[in-house]
Amino acid sequence: MVLKVTAESARKLVDCAMGRLPADLVIRKGQWVSVQSGEIVPETDIAILNDRIAYVGPDASHTIGAQTKIIEAKGRFLVPGLMDGHMHVESGMLTVTEFVRTVVPHGTTAMFVDPHEIANIFGLKGVRMMMDEAADQPVHVFVQAPSCVPSAPGFETPGASISPADVAEMMEWPGIVGLGEMMNFPGVFNSQESVHAEMAATRNAGKVIGGHYASPDMGLPFYGYAAGGAEDDHEGTTVNDAIQRARQGMKVMMRYGSAWHDVAAQVKAVTEKGLDSRRFLLCTDDSHSATLVQEGHMDRVLRHAIGQGLDPLTAIQMATINTAEHFGVSRDMGLIAPGRFADIVLVQDLKNFAAEQVIARGQVVAEEGALRVELPVRTYPDWVINSVHLPRPKSAADFALKAENIQNGTAIAHVIGVIENQAPNRHLHLPVKVEDGLVKIDLENDIIKIALVERHVSSGRVQVGLVHGFSLAAHCAIATTVAHDSHHLIVIGTDDAMMAQAVNELAACGGGQVVIKEGQVIGKVRLPIAGLMSDQPARVVAEEAATVLRGFVACGCNLNNPNMQLSLMALVVIPELRISDLGVVDVRQFKFVSVIEREEK
Repeated sequence: MVLKVTAESARKLVDCAMGRLPADLVIRKGQWVSVQSGEIVPETDIAILNDRIAYVGPDASHTIGAQTKIIEAKGRFLVPGLMDGHMHVESGMLTVTEFVRTVVPHGTTAMFVDPHEIANIFGLKGVRMMMDEAADQPVHVFVQAPSCVPSAPGFETPGASISPADVAEMMEWPGIVGLGEMMNFPGVFNSQESVHAEMAATRNAGKVIGGHYASPDMGLPFYGYAAGGAEDDHEGTTVNDAIQRARQGMKVMMRYGSAWHDVAAQVKAVTEKGLDSRRFLLCTDDSHSATLVQEGHMDRVLRHAIGQGLDPLTAIQMATINTAEHFGVSRDMGLIAPGRFADIVLVQDLKNFAAEQVIARGQVVAEEGALRVELPVRTYPDWVINSVHLPRPKSAADFALKAENIQNGTAIAHVIGVIENQAPNRHLHLPVKVEDGLVKIDLENDIIKIALVERHVSSGRVQVGLVHGFSLAAHCAIATTVAHDSHHLIVIGTDDAMMAQAVNELAACGGGQVVIKEGQVIGKVRLPIAGLMSDQPARVVAEEAATVLRGFVACGCNLNNPNMQLSLMALVVIPELRISDLGVVDVRQFKFVSVIEREEK
């Protein structure tokens, strides 16, 4: 996306502001939420010419011509279009177009997208495909160059890789606004050459380096990471995390997605500790399609942040001007002011933020929750819809978990422990039974199997481990091809045959999520685009995904958004314990561990 203002277009804005050229659209008598000055100005008119604002002031009657359209604000608040400072389109299981269709009626007019999910499967051509679609939208969809593909080299097998030279190339692409989250934080503080080369290419291009420090260690590794140049971070979960990041010069991105609820704790840095709110941004990171359809997008984040005691105007700054200034686009957006894009949301109540009319680039794009513009129709190439590659169907035998050197007895195992509503998990050390050399699940203590099936290069690898926290009942299995970040195929279950059935079901439909109970499919969402996204509208995807969520419940799991929790079980850059196609990974020490730690004495 190229943001250019020519001398001619600027002169026309001046002529409109002076009354020499009629406006295309005038909004009359609203309450101007001036995020740049931190005030609300009553009885304000806005005159718009083409896609930009020409005049903001007490009376725009001098800009009204015979063809000028009029919107009577009638005292409603005039808010800058909302901006999501960090997000992954793929997490909504939607294409860029369908994501835009869903969130624009909620007041979102700009998104900063990191497509590292599809990059881990298809590399640069996947990023380019997403960029091309982003460029066709009626709102602003900026793209960050994925930084860590794979996220942890040597600990997983990606479908593709991105090198420092690739990052340098992407920095020249129109629409690339910076480097996506630098997840390889050990690589940064250990001075790994490749990650520093990526950050240097970004810095030299004058663009923003996205951060991702997921460790709770706020000692020297954190200071080393900050010295590497990350300019923001969305991985904080505590008030101290927020304070330390702000002090080190990072923008604190407080996320409130479908499963990651980190605003409540971190916002206290502003509301209780008195830190400067202009260093804080709001974002979603990962939003499920059902969340988008039923609850909203950045409007949902605003309502939540305000509910935590944040002043409404301050919260809106965190979702508009703070984000625009961070990414260097405030000359063009993020505030209602002359020369900026006419991205404006009309609302009745700032505390209970609900968009009534949404204007983007000077046109009314949504009213009363409905989209009012046509979006581009896209077709997708065969290579992106044929992404699940297994050498043969799986059988129950593929999911046996052998205990080395133990035939019968009890052993201590490394077990992944789920933490509800958080991306980090726990590294548990729990007793398990071994019979005939095989590790048994323990329903009473909520220890079940988890397996990662490699799906990119047809290696046939299946890595089996143990997980605690899903509370599945007997004879159930749940599988997904949404498996951050390399997006292989993850399956959890209490029955080996049904785990195999779930895997084979997804292979047959090209990817998605499926729930098997007693040998029957009771929930399924199809995601044929890279095994990550559907080309269907969000409502349809949400309905299908709802069958998966109901399936989790039917199998005994009552976690909030358990499908998103499941999707992170392979994310080998977030502590503490993860599983990849190469083994079980202790993320604190970045080393592989065997499932069985030792025989219990």
